[in-house]
Amino acid sequence: MDTQLALRVNHWIASDPDPLMQQELQTLLDAGNETELEARFNGRLAFGTAGLRGVVGAGPTRMNRLVIQQTSAGLGAYLKAQISDVATRGVIIGYDGRHDSKQFAHDAAAVLTALGIKVYLTADVAATPLVAFGVLHLGAAAGIVVTASHNPPQYNGYKVYWGNGAQIIPPHDSGIAACIDKAATENINLLDAQQAQAANLLVMLEDEFYQAYRSGVNQAGVLQNHTQPDAVSLAYTAMHGVGNKMALDVLKDAGFTKVYSVAEQAQPDGDFPTVNFPNPEEKGAMDMVIAEAKKHGAMLACANDPDADRFAVAVRTDSGDYQMLTGDQVGVLFGHYLLTHANDNEKLTCTTIVSSSLLSKVAQSLQANCRTTLTGFKWLTNVGMSEETDNNRFIFAYEEALGYTVGSMVWDKDGLSALVAFAQLTAELASQGQTIWDRLESIYRQHGFHLNAQVSIALKPTTPNIGAYLREHPPLAIAGHQVVSIDDISISKRVFSDGREEDIALPSSDVLIYRLENGARVIVRPSGTEPKIKCYYEVVETMTEADTLVSSQQKAQDEMQRFINAHQADLPQ
Repeated sequence: MDTQLALRVNHWIASDPDPLMQQELQTLLDAGNETELEARFNGRLAFGTAGLRGVVGAGPTRMNRLVIQQTSAGLGAYLKAQISDVATRGVIIGYDGRHDSKQFAHDAAAVLTALGIKVYLTADVAATPLVAFGVLHLGAAAGIVVTASHNPPQYNGYKVYWGNGAQIIPPHDSGIAACIDKAATENINLLDAQQAQAANLLVMLEDEFYQAYRSGVNQAGVLQNHTQPDAVSLAYTAMHGVGNKMALDVLKDAGFTKVYSVAEQAQPDGDFPTVNFPNPEEKGAMDMVIAEAKKHGAMLACANDPDADRFAVAVRTDSGDYQMLTGDQVGVLFGHYLLTHANDNEKLTCTTIVSSSLLSKVAQSLQANCRTTLTGFKWLTNVGMSEETDNNRFIFAYEEALGYTVGSMVWDKDGLSALVAFAQLTAELASQGQTIWDRLESIYRQHGFHLNAQVSIALKPTTPNIGAYLREHPPLAIAGHQVVSIDDISISKRVFSDGREEDIALPSSDVLIYRLENGARVIVRPSGTEPKIKCYYEVVETMTEADTLVSSQQKAQDEMQRFINAHQADLPQ
C-alpha cells in the first residue's frame, strides 16, 4: 500500500463524521484494495455550475457528509466574501427524498450557521422549484437543494442558487470551487441545531412556506386561464419523489377534479422500487401512470421526476393508446399557448441551442422574441432575466430534456407549474372541441414538421481530434444538402457560405452548428478527452394538404434516419 495514500485515507477516516463511511474506508484499507482507494482519493468530486453530483460513498470523490460539510464551508466563505449582508439575508436549504438528503441538508445548515450565516431550512422534503422560489420569496443571498434529481438511487447531489433565484453561472462556480479546496484543508466548525435556533440563526420552514409557493402558483398571471378544468381528466405520478402532495394541491386549486395519482409511486422512496431508472424519459418509467390513465380513460398521463423540476406527459390518441410527447413538442405547445394569452409586453421566450428551432418561428409569427442560449437552465434563466425590459417581459423558457419554466415566479425549471399549465392548455382545447394533437398539427402545418434527434458517436482512437478536424475542413454539404452557415461557438462567430461573418452573443463553448439549405440542422459537440462526438439533428418537413400528423411524422423519421446515416458516413474514420 502506498504510504502517502494510506496517510490520506487515515486522515479522512479521522475527520469523517459518519461511522458507516469510516467503516467503508477501513474495510478497503484492511483488504489492501489500493485500486479502489486510489479511485476514492484521486482528486475531489468537482464542483461546477450544476454544483455536485455523484455516487454516495466514502472519500473525496464521492458524496458523503464530510464532502457536504467541506463544500458548505467553501460556499459560506465565498458568499461572505462576495455578499456583504449574507449573514442577515441568509441561505435557504431544501432536500429531496433520497436516503441521505435530509442529513446532508442538516450538515450544510450546521456549517453555515457556525459561520454566522442565517439558514432557512425546510422542515420536510421539498421539490427543487420550491427552493428556487424560496430564494426570492425570502430575499435570501443563496439557496442550496440537496438532490440528485432523476439519477439512479445510488446518487446524490448539491445544487446552488444565487440571490437572483437562478442557478449559478461562471465565475461563481470556479470561485466557490477554489474556496471548497481551501476549506478541505481546514477544521470545520458545526453549530448544533438547537443552539442555532436559539441564536436566531436557524429558521425552520414549516407548512406556511409550502403554502406560499402553492399560493404563488395559484395567483401567477400566466396560470389564470381557467377554461372548464372539470372537463379534463389526468393520471399523475411523482415517480417515488417529492411532488405528489403539491402537484395534487395546485391542480385542485386550478379546478381540476378528475386527477388520479399512482398510489404505488406517490410517496418519496430513495430506492425507487417500481422503476429501473427514475427518469420519465427512460423506457418503461411512465408505464404505471399510463396504465392508471387507461384505467380511467384519462386524457393525459403526467409525471414529475423525483425532485419535481421536470414534467413529462403522454397524451391519449384517437385509438385510446397514449403517446409520449417529446420535450420539444411540449415546449413549442407551451410557447404558442402562453404567447397567445400574453399581455402586450410579455414577449420574451428562451430556449437552448440544442432544442428545436420551432419555438423561435412560433414566437416570430406572434410578434414575440425568442432568445437562444447555451444548454442548461442556468443560461436560460440568467439570460431571460438580463434581457427583460418593460416592453419585453419574460414569459417562458424550455430545454428539450423536459425542463420548463412558466412565468417568472421560479427562475429555474418547475415541473409543478408546468403540470398546471399543460392541464389548462388541454382544457381550453377541449372546450373548443380540439385535442393536443390538433394544436400540434396546426403548428406543424404553419411552420413545418420539426423532428429532433440526439446521437452519441464513438470514433476510432486513431481518429484525429474531431473538433480541430471539422474546423480545418468545414463541410460544404451534409447528406447532400448545401451548408448555408456554420456557427463556431468556441469563437462566437457565424460564417455564411458566401464568406460573410457575424458575431454570436453566446459564451464560448466547444460547439459547431451547421444550418442547411433545406432547413435542417446539425449541432456537433466534440469531446476534448475521448474520440467521440455528440450530435443533435433537426429535420423540417413541409406538411401538404394530403399529409396527416402521422404521415408527416413518418416522413420526418425516414428523412432523419437517412440524414444521420449520411452525416456519420461523412465523418473522418
